[in-house]
Amino acid sequence: EAFWIAISHAPLTVVGLNCSLGPREMRPYIEELSRICPLYVSAYPNAGLPDPLLPTGFPETPESLAPQLREWAANGWLNIVGGCCGTTPEHIRLIADAVAGLTPRVRPEISAYSRFSGLEPLTIRPETNFINIGERTNVTGSPKFAKLILSEDYEAAIAVALQQVESGANIIDINMDEGLLDGEAAMTKFVNLCMAEPDIARVPIMIDSSRWGVIEAGLRCLQGKGIVNSISLKEGEERFREQARLVRRYGAGVVVMAFDEEGQADTVDRKVAICTRAYRILTEEIGFPAEDIIFDPNILTVATGIEEHNNYAVNFIEATRILKATLPGCKVSGGVSNISFSFRGNNVVREAMHSAFLYHAIAAGLDMGIVNAGQLAVYQEIPGDLLELVEDVLLNRRSDGTERLLAFAETVKRKGKAEVKDEVWRQAPVEERLSHALIKGIVDYIEADTEEARQKYDRPLSVIEGPLMDGMNVVGDLFGAGKMFLPQVVKSARVMKRAVAVLLPYMEAEKAAIRAAGGDTKSQSKIVIATVKGDVHDIGKNIVGVVLGCNNYEVIDLGVMTPCDKILECARVENADLIGLSGLITPSLDEMAHVAREMERQGFQVPLLIGGATTSRAHTAIKIAQHYSGPVVHVLDASRAVGVVSALTSADQKPAYLENLRSEQEMLRQQHANRQRERAVVSLREARVRGMKTDWGSAEIAVPEVIGTRVFGDYPLEELLPFIDWSPFFHTWELAGRYPAIFQDAVVGDEAKRLFADAQELLAQLTAEKCLKPSGVFGFFPANSVGDDILVYSDESRSRVHARLHTLRQQVDKGPDTINYALADFVAPAQSGHADYIGAFAVTSGHGLPEVTARYRAEHDDYNAIMAEALADRLAEAFAERLHKVARDQWGYGLAETLSPDDLIRERYRGIRPAPGYPACPDHTEKAQIWKLLDVEANTGITLTESYAMYPGSSVSGLYFSHPDSRYFPVGKIERDQVEEYAERKGAPVPEIERWLAPNLNYDPEANA
Repeated sequence: EAFWIAISHAPLTVVGLNCSLGPREMRPYIEELSRICPLYVSAYPNAGLPDPLLPTGFPETPESLAPQLREWAANGWLNIVGGCCGTTPEHIRLIADAVAGLTPRVRPEISAYSRFSGLEPLTIRPETNFINIGERTNVTGSPKFAKLILSEDYEAAIAVALQQVESGANIIDINMDEGLLDGEAAMTKFVNLCMAEPDIARVPIMIDSSRWGVIEAGLRCLQGKGIVNSISLKEGEERFREQARLVRRYGAGVVVMAFDEEGQADTVDRKVAICTRAYRILTEEIGFPAEDIIFDPNILTVATGIEEHNNYAVNFIEATRILKATLPGCKVSGGVSNISFSFRGNNVVREAMHSAFLYHAIAAGLDMGIVNAGQLAVYQEIPGDLLELVEDVLLNRRSDGTERLLAFAETVKRKGKAEVKDEVWRQAPVEERLSHALIKGIVDYIEADTEEARQKYDRPLSVIEGPLMDGMNVVGDLFGAGKMFLPQVVKSARVMKRAVAVLLPYMEAEKAAIRAAGGDTKSQSKIVIATVKGDVHDIGKNIVGVVLGCNNYEVIDLGVMTPCDKILECARVENADLIGLSGLITPSLDEMAHVAREMERQGFQVPLLIGGATTSRAHTAIKIAQHYSGPVVHVLDASRAVGVVSALTSADQKPAYLENLRSEQEMLRQQHANRQRERAVVSLREARVRGMKTDWGSAEIAVPEVIGTRVFGDYPLEELLPFIDWSPFFHTWELAGRYPAIFQDAVVGDEAKRLFADAQELLAQLTAEKCLKPSGVFGFFPANSVGDDILVYSDESRSRVHARLHTLRQQVDKGPDTINYALADFVAPAQSGHADYIGAFAVTSGHGLPEVTARYRAEHDDYNAIMAEALADRLAEAFAERLHKVARDQWGYGLAETLSPDDLIRERYRGIRPAPGYPACPDHTEKAQIWKLLDVEANTGITLTESYAMYPGSSVSGLYFSHPDSRYFPVGKIERDQVEEYAERKGAPVPEIERWLAPNLNYDPEANA
């Protein structure tokens, strides 16, 4: 529907689906398309590709394909039918015979429903609820947003748009009409960024401007079918016609303001007359669909003290009632916040006014409105005394209504004042107060103290280089000495960022003056950091960025899934002194090597830093450093980052540091070569002889209650809390120890307690506000093993293979009496004659996390941003553990469990849930089979990157095995004989498999090529 809405008014005849879907997968979409599409419908299913590794392989014989297409045609779904990839002349002949004599589909009449879209459709029907248009991305209506755009903080500005969608906005209104702003450039940049953010791009966009050039700039960037806000008759009918035709050409809907050559309409008669005149021109002369017209009859401010304004709300409501009755198909909208401008600064009264006004206007036919979706009072919950006063004003029921509401508003404002605590340290000089705030991580007074210091010192930079850096040096010394810990350092960074935010405008003004006088304003050392292409994990990178920022390095963070060319281009443009790469999944290691090769090819000489959970000193030396002649340094964790960067940017320290680095990396390469020669493995044939043996005749095979999938949407966070394994949480913050014993640790115990308390506070907030939206899916399927593969069947008939899971077998020589495992050992072989089963799952707690972290970072609060990321990761693992318990119960064998939460965390139960990319299943590409089995993206919103990383990053997926003797194991090193056979089983080139399994290879692919 989203697709055809975008083109429904274009001069097209047919819309259809083809190629990338097989007939079974395509069927529901064709059925839906035939129901709603006003065009002819075509279908060309995929009949099969020669490469079974590709997800587009749907092997269909002519005999299996033709009957399916006949059914579609007989149902009246099709006008044109054929076949795509894999189709042969025999396919076409049988399809033609199958549909011969059937009546083609009859196109339905085009509906009068209003349809707009982003990546997803928005259809406005008579029964549709009120449509919220988010207003906070409007520079004329939101001072905060205007400040972000003027300062070019587009990252925080995007967070505002995300918050609007999260709060329930169905459409986003974007306005860049500010006198000091290049509106066309700002609109282009911001809309493009919105289109790159899926959670924003899914909703329709309303391009809002009084300047036509700005409107066109926005329209050129839109995906789907947007809305123009606005055009009017104020410049006469010819200009109105010209703009209307252009809107029509762009395929957008239009908001028509109740303005004409005489000005803005304020009475009912003028509002109705102007809108009716515009309606006639649009529908009768321009051919504009009535359902694409939205009238804005002007919501004007009441309670201004001017008597003529008292009836403005009533006039709008009555005009809306008449327009909906007399102009068929049109919609009515308005800027709701305008009604309450007289009470700016008093949110209690304003929110009550907005809610009460909407209550009456919607009853009169108001379809949509520009309103802050996150700040609306519930009409029924407005206190009775306030509601009466508000409605007296809105409905103009009393002549003294304005005075009475103003008096009430003053009482509300006075009640909102809070006391300020008097603390002893506040009496110290400003320098000591700043140092105290930095060391203790206190943000309450930092803006005021920084401003006081700015006025005291000759330059804003002196405040940073003086008292602020003095405080941060103390923090750094304490951190280096092990007397402060990472959570405290990140809190200190939060204070520092807020202080710098106060000083930044003054520093920029000073720099501008220096440049104007011909001076040099080269910044301090810069480092560009990024999570590499295909990878979405960035907690460690974020922590490193914060720690470096605390030490006066300028950090440019490019975020996640960053391609090589973007990293190097940024480093070149910014004249960066260092580049830092981060990654978690195995393919990221190859991408880091690619970046190193590109740096060498392009002539870079700056140091390259490598970090992330799967990286190591050895891998950096062996696989990355040899591709780049510049320094390549592995950074173990955030506590080492400052020392490394300091050595690499210091003229005195750098020569000795690099000499030691070269010696160490050469030693690591030599050690690796020696280990390669010494490692003993057995042949794949022998490894299979040593595989696990099961007497399947007497084995206990659990049978699931239901075959198929079960979806868990918006899962309650509170149900996940008992399943959280807290030990890795402390490791994220570089506090060593196991929970809860870590609290008794003589070194880190006290800080661990404080960190845990902060985590509980934020976790309670996330739970109460439902900021995160966990979702998951699991399923049970009939299965049998064939060799080292597992066949997953469509149903209990076991006649059709739905997916094939490829497993790897241990080849390390552990002795003839030990087992060389493969995951396939835990599933009954097909030749055994016993029916077995397998499960799969995918969960995430990452939906909503970007909005949470963006909000904190916009407030210069990296501590809570990183805390939220760390908690989301723990919640995802907890969700996986919780779902596994549900799965074991539904599989039957878990019902008798009497395990504590700690037992569950320590996995003291039957069965395992290994994940692709981990030791027992190191091939990340196997995730594609899980996505196919469970329709993961549709059911949970989790997507796979090109490197098979899961997005959102706080996600977990894997397989369920119920065999009583199933266990986790590392595949370890494998030989070329297994790699070649594995590649053949997957239908993939050997070099491709070697790339994915590089850490497991017991040979050098280049030497054996």
